[in-house]
Formats: sequence, structure tokens, C-alpha cells
Amino acid sequence: MADLSLLQEDLQEDADGSLDFVTQDEMLTPLGRLDKYAASENVFNRQMVARSLLDTLREVCDDERDCIAVLERISRLADDSEPTVRAELMEQVPHIALFCQENRPSIPYAFSKYLLPIVVRYLADQNNQVRKTSQAALLALLEQELIERFDVETKVCPVLIELTAPDSNDDVKTEAVAIMCKMAPMVGKDITERLILPRFCEMCCDCRMFHVRKVCAANFGDICSVVGQQATEEMLLPRFFQLCSDNVWGVRKACAECFMAVSCATCQEIRRTKLSALFINLISDPSRWVRQAAFQSLGPFISTFANPSSSGQYFKEESKSSEDLSVEDKNRIRDQEVPEDVQIRPEDVSSDPSISNSSVKLENMVEDHAETSRKSPGEISVPVDSSLLCTLSSESHQEAASNENDKKPANCKSALRPEGGASSPDSALLDQELYNSFHFWRTPLPEIDLDIELEQGSGNTLSPERPEETSEVTVPGSSNITMATRKELEEMIENLEPHIDDPDVKAQVDVLSAALRASRLDAREEASDAEKRSDVQDELGVNELPNCKINHDASVPLISDAVENMDSALRYIHNDSDLSTNSSFSPDEERRSKVQDVVPQALLDQYLSMTDPSRAQTVDTEIAKHCAYSLPGVALTLGRQNWHCLRETYETLASDMQWKVRRTLAFSIHELAVILGDQLTAADLVPIFNGFLKDLDEVRIGVLKHLHDFLKLLHIDKRREYLYQLQEFLVTDNSRNWRFRAELAEQLILLLELYSPRDVYDYLRPIALNLCADKVSSVRWISYKLVSEMVKKLHMATPPTFGVDLINELVENFGRCPKWSGRQAFVFVCQTVIEDDCLPMDQFAVHLMPHLLTLANDRVPNVRVLLAKTLRQTLLEKEYFLTSAGCHQEAVEQTIVALQMDRDSDVKYFASIHPASTKISDDAMSTASSTY
Repeated sequence: MADLSLLQEDLQEDADGSLDFVTQDEMLTPLGRLDKYAASENVFNRQMVARSLLDTLREVCDDERDCIAVLERISRLADDSEPTVRAELMEQVPHIALFCQENRPSIPYAFSKYLLPIVVRYLADQNNQVRKTSQAALLALLEQELIERFDVETKVCPVLIELTAPDSNDDVKTEAVAIMCKMAPMVGKDITERLILPRFCEMCCDCRMFHVRKVCAANFGDICSVVGQQATEEMLLPRFFQLCSDNVWGVRKACAECFMAVSCATCQEIRRTKLSALFINLISDPSRWVRQAAFQSLGPFISTFANPSSSGQYFKEESKSSEDLSVEDKNRIRDQEVPEDVQIRPEDVSSDPSISNSSVKLENMVEDHAETSRKSPGEISVPVDSSLLCTLSSESHQEAASNENDKKPANCKSALRPEGGASSPDSALLDQELYNSFHFWRTPLPEIDLDIELEQGSGNTLSPERPEETSEVTVPGSSNITMATRKELEEMIENLEPHIDDPDVKAQVDVLSAALRASRLDAREEASDAEKRSDVQDELGVNELPNCKINHDASVPLISDAVENMDSALRYIHNDSDLSTNSSFSPDEERRSKVQDVVPQALLDQYLSMTDPSRAQTVDTEIAKHCAYSLPGVALTLGRQNWHCLRETYETLASDMQWKVRRTLAFSIHELAVILGDQLTAADLVPIFNGFLKDLDEVRIGVLKHLHDFLKLLHIDKRREYLYQLQEFLVTDNSRNWRFRAELAEQLILLLELYSPRDVYDYLRPIALNLCADKVSSVRWISYKLVSEMVKKLHMATPPTFGVDLINELVENFGRCPKWSGRQAFVFVCQTVIEDDCLPMDQFAVHLMPHLLTLANDRVPNVRVLLAKTLRQTLLEKEYFLTSAGCHQEAVEQTIVALQMDRDSDVKYFASIHPASTKISDDAMSTASSTY
């Protein structure tokens, strides 16, 4: 017992001593405590001082002298010999600096005088942890703009330049270069060009330390984007060329990774002439790691060749007007084939207001010739003069007029120009040499204005374009054109002969042979007609041409029969998908089909080779995935007129064995559809889209997440075909993949606007009701929203019978469901309908409320709890039930009174509580969590 009493006395003395110690600390001022522990020999005490500096400043912030005293003690603490104390101090500096900035009137210039010198001094600290912490602190201060511009120029940059001197420590030099590069975007172009750029260029040529060159290469793109195009081209590009040929593969790899950023900072000419060749060298680098990085950057680099002025996309082919075409677009249309998406060329529209205001909608004609307007391998081109398009007989005019339903006269795209028919010999030669597939294969335009005097004097059609050169331009059936036609026909027949056993091919050969015979028989007749037209045109003045009109009763020769036969033959051939990809075409022809002039062809060839199986073995096993990832950007750069260059590559990627590649395409197919337009989408993307629908769930989810975005781009008839397939999304490889069904419900809400009430009721309604009974609550919650939106759409339809039928089905399947979860789902649907105003309250009171109120006698408390919350917090908040005093309001009040006397305490609570005293969303979620 004596020992026990002695132990108790010792414990009491220790407790008294500790209390005395605490009391002493409490009696000290904040500065006194700071001085006490800062002078302690215990390292942990000094670390504690560093952590508590901000709290100490807050305690003394009202007294400027005390604040200055704390900052002075920080300067003394910065000289601590223990690295952990210095690192801890540096971690607190950004917070202290922010506090000083907020209390600037009390402690002006505190950061610049006391804290910033510590930060820049620690950049050269011997301890690696301290240096790293100071670098992070400096970048954080610059990012939050806590360092004045003057301090950056006079205190920060000189230190960094000194640290990157040739005699500096290797590690310090490398870290200083990295800091300079990272701070360049924060300090701006002026400081970077004056203070950082010269030293950065020197570091790029550091012959002794490849680590320094590697850091420079990795951050080269950031520096280029800051200093701009002129400084990049004059000072940085020569250094970049040196780095790309560095003898260390890590440096070259870093160059390949930042190639896109460097390309963005240069002009188009340098990008095309110099950077392209440099990039080809990186792609063929001896190091596999360099090649891998280069191929990953190939797609982004190609995207830098995109024309910014034509980046705006339009989807419907007839929706682009002449004002939407840029100057470069006009030149490109002159210099190459025009695809089906270009409807009106600005230089082709007449200056006559009466003509320019009556634009033609060629929707039917474009659909008829959508396939023939795309150049596929082996498709032949027959050069025909553009005046051929404006040659119409009375019979063809009447037929065109009937097809257009007596619409306004059309524009003559080729023959009517602002110059009024007078053009230079150079322009005439240009138009003769160039072939335009869009102009040739389209149906002739319906009507051209001709003067009555001209039709009486000539009796033949006239080409208003370039009358002074009639012998070269206005003779559609001249001998040289006919010879070209016959030559192409003969080549086509020769290519098809090896496959004559195929009945389809034999029929095509018969059509081509007939066209060939017709071209030979009509050659002489066309030449004589051309001479007559040229003689007549010589007698006419140029100024009379723009205002001429065709007499429907006059005898006007048609386009030559050979050309018409050729048109039909090629249309028949192009519609045969098997023949269009026939292997009988030579490799040269296939290669020519992938030629374009937007990006250097060598770059595109390398990009197309990324699907080669050998690349996966020699470069990167995931190279196909990188190709798929950047394909929309490459397609946008090339434009839809060059889609034929990428079509085969896209189809190869879509059938790749790796599901990650197909998944990447599935997530971006809706974006590619916007780039290509409706016709190419229907022809090339829809089949691939259909394949993705039957793929693995990892691929299907990419299609499902953007299902609405893709389907809204399709024609209404094509869109309806997918109604039958929506049910398949309910079936997944893994039944536990409930997020798949949740995403389906989200997409169905968006799809409601794309389909008619009949389609919604017949196809979407069964899926929605199925999802409302899902096993997972998250799926059901989204499905309640879906059903309520469906009720709204069907009720607004005329007549609203579909809406009434849907409501009756909800009552039957859920309101009277034998399972309590189904009856609870009915209450949730009613609650959503009320909250989102999906039904007028008078209609809700008639169709849904009677069945809702009957659930007040439900035997399951969870149903009654949700009913009480719905009535009290949702229904009675509506104006209809607040103002009206009808039978519906009386029924609701009686039900609430009954619920207030319910035997369950939760039902009583929610039936009696005031709606404003609780949050509806929180209550709903609490109910959901307690009942699922």
C-alpha cells in the first residue's frame, strides 16, 4: 500500500508539472511562443513553428509591427541548418503570401521583401527536397499572380539565368531550365522573349548535358506558343532542327511528342515544306521509341494543316450557301474535284438579282447521283465542257419542271458568271483543262433565260459563257471529247472482261458497249451541230447573252446520246459495291485515289500505314488505337471531299481485332458524321455503326452514349430503322452492368424528340416500362423521368389517345401491381409528372390522382410514406390545388388527414410536416435509400 501511495504522489507531481508547462505557454504572447520554439534544439519543435506561422500571423494581423516581427523571424528560420525545417517552411510560403496579399494595407510589400528572397535562394539549395519544394512554391506563386512583374524581372529571372550558367551544377541547371520553361506561359511573351528565350536557345545547344537538351525539347512547344510565330521561325526552329537530329534518342523522342505545338506556332508554308520532311525523319528513326512517339503525334500534326477559315461544319448538303465558302475553298473547288456537299459556288452565281435569289434545291438530284459523285478506284472521268450542262430541250425542260413542281428558275452554275460571259483566254484554258465531277454528273438545270430575238435567229442552244471562244468551249460534242469518251469506255470494258462470267458484270459490259457504239455513230452528227452553233454565236453580241430565255417549242438538241449512255452506265457501275472495290484495278489506280493536296502526301501515306499489321510489331502494339483516336481530326483537316482517302483505313480500323480500337471509333463516330455530312454518313458510316451495335458491351457503350447525336443526323426513314434495335440494348454480356441500362434510359429521353408519337408508343414505351421495373434503383430513377417525359409528349400529340393509353397502362401495371415496389414506382412517376409539369393539373386530377389516392390504404408503410411526401410537398404546392375548391382538392385533403392518423410514425410525420421545413430532394433520396 505504501508503494501505491508513493506512485500516486509521483503521478500527481507529473500532472502538476505538465499543467504548469501548458499554463506557461498560454501566458506567452504569439511572438513569445514563436521565439521559444524557434530557438529549441528539438527539430520537431522548429518544424512545428514553421507549420504554425500562418496561424501566428492571423493572431497578430491587427498590429503591423507584430506582423513585421513575424516576417523577420521567418527570415531567421529560413537559415535553419535542418533541411526538413527549410522544406516545411517553403511549403507554407504560398499560404503566407496569399495572406499577405489579402492584408496588404497592414503589411505592404511584405512578400517582396521577406518571402520572395527565400524562395529564389532555395532554388539553389544543396538539398534536393528543399529545391523541389521551392520550385513548386515559385510556380504556385506565379500561377496565383502573387509576384509582381517587376519582381519577376529583377529577382526571379536573374537567379534562374545565373543557375543555368555553364559552370552551374548539373542538377541545378536542369531544374532551372525546367522552371524557366514552365513559368514562360505565366509571365507572358514580353518577359519570355527578353529574358528567357536567349538562355533557352543556348541550353538547346548544351553539348555536355543531354538532360538539359531533353528538358528543352520536352518544353519546346510551350516556349513556341508563348513567343509567337516570328520568334519561333527566326530563333527557335533552327534549334528544333538540331534537337530532332540529336544523337540521344530521348531528345528526339521529346521532339516528336511536342511536334504539334511547334507546328501550331509556324506558318503554313514552313509547316508544309520544312516540318513535314523533319517529321518523316522522326517516323523513320532508328529508335523504336522515337518512332512510337512520332506515330502517336502524326494525327495531331496532320490536324495543324486544317484551314481555320473553313473549320465551321454544316451537315445537310443543301444548307451551305455561297457566303459560307472561303477564298481558299473557292480556289480548292477550282483546282480539284468538287464533292457532293458543295452546292453553290460563289463565282458561278450570276450577278443578276433575279437569278441569284432563286437558288435551286437539288436534293433529289444529289440523292440520285450521290454515289457517282465520289471518285472511287477505277471510276473513269470523261472531260465534258461545262456549257453542256446548260443545253436543254423543251422535253427535258418540261420533265425537270414537273420534278421541281413548278419552282422558281434555277441558277446556271457553270455558264452564268459575274463576268457576263467575257473572260480572258487564261480562264478559258483553265476551265477547259479542269474536270469537275459534280458539274458533269449532275442532271442539267431546268431553265435558262434567253432573249426572244436570239431564239428566232438561232433555233439552237447557246452557251452564254465565253462566246468569243466558241470553237474551244461551246462544242460539247467535239471530236476530241468524243475520242476521250470512247477511250475511257474501251478501258472500262477491257477491265471488266475478265469477270464476264458474272451476270451483273455482263450486264454492265452490255451497257458500256451500247454507249461506245452510240458515241461512234453520233460523232459526225455532233461535230456538224457544233459548227452550226459556232456560226450562230459569231453573229451575236456578248451583251445580249445573260438575259436570254429558251423557247419550249423550239427544236433544241439534247446532250449527246453517248454522254447520256455513259452517265447511266457509270451510275449503274458505281452502285455495284462489289465492283467498286474489285481487285482488278491496278495498285497505281488505288494509290491515285488517295491523293489529295491538303497535307503533304508523304504524311498521309504514313498515317494510312498505321493500320498495317507490321507496324504493331515494329513500332507499337497500340498504334491502331492511336490512329483511330486521331482519325476525326485528320478527316476534318482533309475535308469531306477527300474522305475517299480515309475510307478504307476507317473500315480497317472498324474491323480491328482489338476491341479498344473499335471502342475508340464507337465513341467518335457521331463527330465523324458531322464532318462527313448526311450522304457520306449514310453510305459509309451507317454500316459500321450497325456493326458496333452488335459488338462487345465495351464497344456498344460508345455508340450508346452518343446514340441521339448520331441518329439525329440521319434521314427520318433511316432513323426509324433503329427503332427495332433499341430493344437489344436491354441485353448485355454481363447482367450486372446496370450502367448500360441507365445510359439507355438517358438516351431514350433525348430520342423522344426524334420520333413521332406513334413510334414512341409502339417502340419506346415497352422499353421505358421495362426499365421502370429494373432491379437497380439508379436505373429506375432515370426511367421515371423517361416515362414522365413520354407522358408529356404523347399527351401533347393530336389526338392524345396515346397518352391516355400510356396512363392506363401505368395504372394497370404499376398502380395495381401486386408487388409493393411496383406501387411505389407508380407514386414516383406521379411525383415526377407533377414536378416537371408533364400534364396539366386538371388532366392529372382526372387520369392519375384517383388511383394515386387509393394507395393511402396500402398495406406497406414505404408506399404510404412516399404518398404522404408527394401529396404534401409536391401536389399541394401547385396553384391548381391552392386556389380551386373543387372535389379534387377535397379528396386530397381527406387523404392527408387519413395519413396524419396513420399507425406508422413516419407516415404521420411526412403527412403533417410543413413543406417548407424540409428539402424535397433530400426526402426523396432518403426514401429511396430506405426502400430499395
